[in-house]
Amino acid sequence: MTGTLDIHDRLAQSLRAARKARGLSLDAVAKLSGVSRSMVSQIERGESSPTVATLWNLTQALQLDFAGLMEGRARPGIEVIRAAAAPVIDLGGVRTRILSPAEAVGENEVYELDFAPGARLASDPHGPGCREHLTVIEGQVRVISGEQAEALGPGDVARYPADRAHEIAAEGGAARAILIVQGS
Repeated sequence: MTGTLDIHDRLAQSLRAARKARGLSLDAVAKLSGVSRSMVSQIERGESSPTVATLWNLTQALQLDFAGLMEGRARPGIEVIRAAAAPVIDLGGVRTRILSPAEAVGENEVYELDFAPGARLASDPHGPGCREHLTVIEGQVRVISGEQAEALGPGDVARYPADRAHEIAAEGGAARAILIVQGS
């Protein structure tokens, strides 16, 4: 029984230390990991025994590996996320593959966008000062930011304010692009 308590205590300390070392609030870890704020808090206080799935989500959000979890170390070396393992969101003919790590949310987010012919990605305004940087890899797209619009082809880069309504739309066929979002 004492061994179990020690493990819970070490786990709680490691997760709390990793969160604080990265300057993250409980709310931020909850958002990054998909684990509720109350559950993160309970785990950090040693009041809850997390499932393997919960631990996986927390270690990914905090950039810890399972081996380093009890030591609170960041992953050393090269981190590889295989293409099939990257998170993907399919919405209205636009396949969005998330390329940036979870801790980049709200700072520098990177996405690969695959548009079906005629598909569009419309966004409400993000936070003040937010900007997007779009690089077209294949096909043709139209970018709209506020009242301005530009047509782009392969290799073209558009940088525009995203703190106003904005849209990216495939024109004339399928398209593929890389999108970097700076700020939230």
